[in-house]
Amino acid sequence: MKVPLLDLQEQNQTLRPAVDAAISKILDSNGFILGAEVEALENELASYCRTEFAVGCASGTDALLLALMALDVNSGDEVITTPYSFFATVSAVTRLGATPVFVDIEPKTYNLNVSQIEAKITEKTKAIQPVHLFGQCAAMDDLRKISEKYNIPVVEDAAQAIGAEENDKRAGAMSEIGCFSFYPSKNLGGMGDGGFMTTDDEALANKLKALRVHGAEKRYYHRWVGINSRLDALQAAILRVKLPYLDSWSDKRKANADIYQKLFIDAGLNEQITLPFEHDCGRHIYNQFVVRVPDKRDELKQFLAESDIGSDIYYPVSLHLQECFAYLGYREKDFPESEKASRETLALPIFPELIFDQQKYVVKKISEFFNL
Repeated sequence: MKVPLLDLQEQNQTLRPAVDAAISKILDSNGFILGAEVEALENELASYCRTEFAVGCASGTDALLLALMALDVNSGDEVITTPYSFFATVSAVTRLGATPVFVDIEPKTYNLNVSQIEAKITEKTKAIQPVHLFGQCAAMDDLRKISEKYNIPVVEDAAQAIGAEENDKRAGAMSEIGCFSFYPSKNLGGMGDGGFMTTDDEALANKLKALRVHGAEKRYYHRWVGINSRLDALQAAILRVKLPYLDSWSDKRKANADIYQKLFIDAGLNEQITLPFEHDCGRHIYNQFVVRVPDKRDELKQFLAESDIGSDIYYPVSLHLQECFAYLGYREKDFPESEKASRETLALPIFPELIFDQQKYVVKKISEFFNL
């Protein structure tokens, strides 16, 4: 049996007629950049995320960059964030000349440890940037209290968390700006790159729309120095076909996660690996199903590959230890929980079309690895 980490074939083939029709409509219109299709998607995304506005852009990476630009983050400023995330979380900060100030993660959720934030706030702190990692929201209620106390805006990196919730509030609706990715592996993935931002602030929404087109509110009249980060109409049309299915796909991922939990416990593997933790006050959308494997993570990954089972490591090097950020002066053991997660975590297949027999095979092979 083969079990890929991600298989989009069935999903794309099922939607192929509707996707083909949507693409044909764009081809016939010859309107390929922004336009009515993107505006329609933005309205639908705002409704889905329960925000007033959504603004499309070229990628999730650009969403983070544009959000920080809209908040006037510049050289000399500081942005508090996590060292355990995808590279773009921090590169967006450094590209503006600002300094990332790291706070370690919670060991159970892998999200920013909010209890450590206040100690890192200085007069240079311009924003706080939590990440809703693997599909579960950071502790936003507690974080917002800190944000309001110090009057520091929050940018949610929700690239992996569209539809995730904390206390009935959706990712992207709990901050000044939420940032999302349409990378094909996301719960709502395009057929290429794309991203969007959410906000309840009309002035910020208008600024984001200008910044994505070189800072121009009116063509050829530039109020700010922006970038070229426009969502194309082809991607918007495809995403509009997919969006109505998003909740059912995320619910299927959650169902698969529940099946894994039972299978692993029934196999007696809960002592060899640590299963994902879910807060009881939110909705985990399981963009990834990440387990901990102390000491033998890399060996297990190789064993699974030999058994035709896909897996991946998110993320093998904590961001504070990346070579390009050496100038920040961080060292090993500065953020022990992040470093430990980088050594121990392994993502297993969790895509919506995963079938029960494939999950049983994954657990069976892991049992064999541990000689159970």
